[in-house]
Amino acid sequence: MEAVEALGLLALPVCAVAVAAVARRIGLSAPPVLVLAGLAATFLPGMPDFRLDPDIALFVFLPPLLFAAAWESSYYNLRENIRPIALLSVGLVLFTTFVLGYVAYLVVPGLGLAQAFVLAALLAPPDAVAAVGIARKLGLPRRLITILVGESLFNDATALTLFRVALAAAAGVGFSLMDGVGRFLFAALAGAAVGLVLGPVLHWLRGRLNDPLVETVVPVLAPFAAYLTAEALHASGVIAVVVAGLYLGHRSTESAAKTRLLSGSLWMVVVFVLESVVFVLIGLQLPLILDTLSTRNPVTLAWNAAVIFVVVVLTRFVWVLPAAYVPLWVSRRVRQREVGLDWRHRVVVAWAGMRGVVSLAAAFAIPLKNDEGIVFPGRDLVLFFTFTTVLATLLVHGLTFPALVRRLGIGTEDERHADAVAEAGAQHAAARAGLERLEAIAKNETGGYVEDAVRRLRTLSEDRQFSAWERLGGGTGPQGEEVPTAVYRRLRREMLAAEREVFIRMRDERRIDDEVLMRVMRELDLEEIMLSRD
Repeated sequence: MEAVEALGLLALPVCAVAVAAVARRIGLSAPPVLVLAGLAATFLPGMPDFRLDPDIALFVFLPPLLFAAAWESSYYNLRENIRPIALLSVGLVLFTTFVLGYVAYLVVPGLGLAQAFVLAALLAPPDAVAAVGIARKLGLPRRLITILVGESLFNDATALTLFRVALAAAAGVGFSLMDGVGRFLFAALAGAAVGLVLGPVLHWLRGRLNDPLVETVVPVLAPFAAYLTAEALHASGVIAVVVAGLYLGHRSTESAAKTRLLSGSLWMVVVFVLESVVFVLIGLQLPLILDTLSTRNPVTLAWNAAVIFVVVVLTRFVWVLPAAYVPLWVSRRVRQREVGLDWRHRVVVAWAGMRGVVSLAAAFAIPLKNDEGIVFPGRDLVLFFTFTTVLATLLVHGLTFPALVRRLGIGTEDERHADAVAEAGAQHAAARAGLERLEAIAKNETGGYVEDAVRRLRTLSEDRQFSAWERLGGGTGPQGEEVPTAVYRRLRREMLAAEREVFIRMRDERRIDDEVLMRVMRELDLEEIMLSRD
């Protein structure tokens, strides 16, 4: 029996990755496809129960996903957009909790006010993974992605703090407004302090290991260290992870090139696997949710679920559009800083309200009984409405988000061209600086080998100095002819292909070992990646 269970646990990530790979291959958004696959799997005969363990979700899945998003985020871009990010990650979460809590209390029979606010706190934060993944795939403007990423990085901290306060009130532990504010401020400030302390310490440690493989292990352990440390202090583990990730990601430019290559590749794989498993797990929760509702009226449940979903969607629109325009009307400085964001961009932000695994995991974390043995009233309803809202937002928003972006005509052509021009200028300046350093060294060193190396490096620097400008023309000159760097890349790719064939043939003839083949193939692959930067 243990072997069968182990096989089932292995099959989950394997099947999740396979479904995500198919979705990517055919150009579909992976999150809604994975959720539908999970739902479909629940109808298969003999399918085991894959209960979403809240401890695993909050302590295993959440920290690395948040850390990876923070690591890849730009500290400067987040700082420049702190106002809209704060309005979404704090203001919108509070607004959604307040509105949805009262609506759920008035609409859902048998749901008390405290339980309604528990539900509202669970559904207040949108999911980072779904919206941002789709946004990046669609090529949305960088500023929109920054706002969505910033919101998703910090809104979980606000919502989970509200959830704990509401849960304490629902369990009869005692609650006051000042107590809730105090808990929130302490959790946020203490969590930020943990991240600010841990980030520099881990960066200092990485700088002294001098081993790329061991250095890569540090950021793998960092999210868990930050989260567990903060939670042990009753602070926000989410904020601790985000702050540590931002710091380490910002300082990653100081690491060796091989370390950066290893870290980047590792996080891409880790995030892909974790995201795939998370969304499949959401769909697999259907039987467990339905088991708790055997005595409820299905028609009433469906009506209440629809009302809650509509309120979740409308509250985001009601908050996003006025919250975006009111500051523009009252402050000229804000108008100057936020030029370029029109109503279409704000509609996209308003529609990017997909809920996810954090909401569902926190719902499963609601205890059946408190310490005094009192049953949590309405737990089955909270679980059901959390699941239906998460499912509805992932499917409705996730499946329509690409069409909405295309319909609104939001593109990044100007941004990509500006990036290309900026990169060309930077490449030009960097090549000149390198050439000047080379000439300064050449004055103090003599000899045939030195002169030959200087001549070769001078030619290489001159090629690099102009290659970025040539890439702006797609690798062609004014008359459509191939530029020198394009010819070089094309010929070198042919040489690399021929070299690969020789190495593979020698391996097949057992003239070299597989380990040797893997090493030389990696070197060839890295060189080809450098040739394919355009």
